[in-house]
Order: sequence, then structure tokens, then C-alpha cells
Amino acid sequence: MVLTQRLPDLPATASNLDERLGAGTPQEIITATLEMFAEGQVATVSSFGANSAVLLHMIAQIDRSLPVVFLDTGKHFEETLRYRDELVADLGLTNVHIVRPDDQRLALADPDGTLHKVDVEACCAVRKVEPMARGVAPYSAWFTGRKRFQAGTRASMPVFEIVETRLRVNPLAHWDADMLADYAQRHGLRENPLVAFGYRSIGCFPCTRPSQPGEDPRAGRWAGQAKTECGIHLGGLSNSLAAKNFRDRNR
Repeated sequence: MVLTQRLPDLPATASNLDERLGAGTPQEIITATLEMFAEGQVATVSSFGANSAVLLHMIAQIDRSLPVVFLDTGKHFEETLRYRDELVADLGLTNVHIVRPDDQRLALADPDGTLHKVDVEACCAVRKVEPMARGVAPYSAWFTGRKRFQAGTRASMPVFEIVETRLRVNPLAHWDADMLADYAQRHGLRENPLVAFGYRSIGCFPCTRPSQPGEDPRAGRWAGQAKTECGIHLGGLSNSLAAKNFRDRNR
């Protein structure tokens, strides 16, 4: 069955998919999602962070040509950018799309690159949320590598969820750190080199520190602030997609 670009009765569709497929293996979830949509309508997003290799390896085993959307904020660690290129080569991924902040928006909002020091929400909005909205806009659905164990804000995260008029799928939602480590070891997957220095969640270098023992893996992100998410996985992305009124690619 091939679904159209805009799914009917979105909340019911996501709930039904979660009930039928949410307890399946990540590979089953990935395969079932791809079968629901026409070719070219599904992508995956990846930060090429601490645990990114697991989902990307699973996807590469199923379809190495699946679009991989990577957001280059302009503030990544150099280690992450090198890791991206090395892992893409390891896995034979053939369709990586790099999206970046809009130059004109950056010139207005962050001309000297120090916006993160005075307004982290505004920095994330211009460097992450808006460009990611552009990155996923052409697709009807996309995969993420988010897991419930990563933070309290993700503890009840479903496998299938709605973002504006699109479907976001979290195949690894119910996996824990031991399952990820075991999979990576069994398949000999390359690890982001920052993990060895205690970075269990890796974002932009000005706003990321190593996690301490006993902390949530994401505790090193925006440490000392109430902020725990950049906005991509909260309401910001949905709002940005709606405000932009992006046209579906096949319309």
C-alpha cells in the first residue's frame, strides 16, 4: 500500500502505526515505513553524534540510497564533521544531503557568531530549526535516532509521531545504552571520537560538555540552563514547517 503525501486523519494513523509496529525491531519499523510510501518520500536525519552509527548501519543494510539529511549548523566539532565523512564511507551511504543555516538570516541574527552567548533559543532557531525544516520539507516521513532513555523529556516518546502534516519515526525509541553498545560492537561500527572523552550527546561545540557519571546522556547539552532540546524535536519544527507553507515535492 502506498500512502499519499498527506496522510488522512494523521493522529489516528500515527496511533495505529504505533500500536501495530511500535514494539517491532528497528529493522521491521524501517522496512514497514518504507513500504508505506512511494520511493523518494522517506529520508532519515542524522547528527552523526554519539550513537548515530547504529541507525545508519541498519538503514544502509536496507537501502544505502535512502536520503540522509545532515544539519551543518556552522558550530559543529571538527571531530563530528570528520566522523560524518568517515562513517558515510564505511557504510556506503550514497545520498547525503547537507543543509545549512540561511546566510541572510545569519547575517541579521548572528553576524559575529556569538548569539549562543546571549540567546540560545534564538541561536537554535536560526542555526537548527529553520534549516532542518527546509531539510525535511520535501519528504512525507523521516527517521530519527532518538531514544527514550536519553532524557526525561523523551521518556514517553512514541515510535510514530506527527509533525505538522508529516510522519516522524523513531525506530530505536525503546532501545537502551546496552543494546546500542552491543549492536555497535557486533557490527564493528566506527564511534564518534568525542565519546571517548565523555561526550554521550554531541551537539554544537559552544553548548556541549561531557556528561558526568549518573547524569542523563543529554545533560551535557546547554548545561546550567533550563533548556534541554534545541526545538527540532519539540514544537519548533512543526511551527516552522507550517509557517513556511512548504510545497510537497510531488505536487
